[in-house]
Amino acid sequence: MDDRIDLSNSDENREAAHLARNPHGQLPTLELDDGSFLSEIIPICEYLEEMHPEPALIGRTPAERAETRMWTRRVDLNICEPMTSGFRFSEGLALFSPRMVTAPEAADGLKRIARDRLGWLDQQMAGRTWLCGDRFSLADIHLYGFTTFGAMVGQPIDPALLNLVAWRDRVAARPSAAA
Repeated sequence: MDDRIDLSNSDENREAAHLARNPHGQLPTLELDDGSFLSEIIPICEYLEEMHPEPALIGRTPAERAETRMWTRRVDLNICEPMTSGFRFSEGLALFSPRMVTAPEAADGLKRIARDRLGWLDQQMAGRTWLCGDRFSLADIHLYGFTTFGAMVGQPIDPALLNLVAWRDRVAARPSAAA
C-alpha cells in the first residue's frame, strides 16, 4: 500500500486518512507489520535499528546507546527544534499558520538560538570525526538532515564554524548521503 503524503502542495497530513494513522497529523508515520503506526523521527529510527541492528547507528553497548541518545537529544532540542520553528514562523508562515499555532514574533529569536547552539557544537566537535567521536551515529544523521534543511531555508551553517563545516563535508561524502 502506498500512503505517501505530499506536503509541498496539500494538507494531506490533516485529512482523515492520515489522521487515522497519526492523530497529531505530523510526519513521518511508519506502519508496522501488525498494522499499528509509529510516529516521531527518533522512535522510528530506534524501532528500525531494533529490527535491523546492523549497521548499529544508535550503538552496540548501553554506553554507546546512551551517548548517541544524548547527542541526538542535544541536537534535536537545541538546533533542530528552534531552526524548524524559526522557519515555520517566518518564511514558512503562510504554509504553517493555517495548520498550527504559530508565533511570528519568535522567529528571529529561534533562529538566533539555533545559530548560537551550532556555534557551541562547533567547539564540541574540535578533534572529533563524528558527534560520538569515531562512531557515525543517528545523531550525525539527524543533524545532517536538519542542517541540510536549514541551508535550503536561509539558515546555513556559518562558514566560520570550521569543525562543523568539515563534519558536514564528511557526512556529504558518504555514499548514503547521495542516495
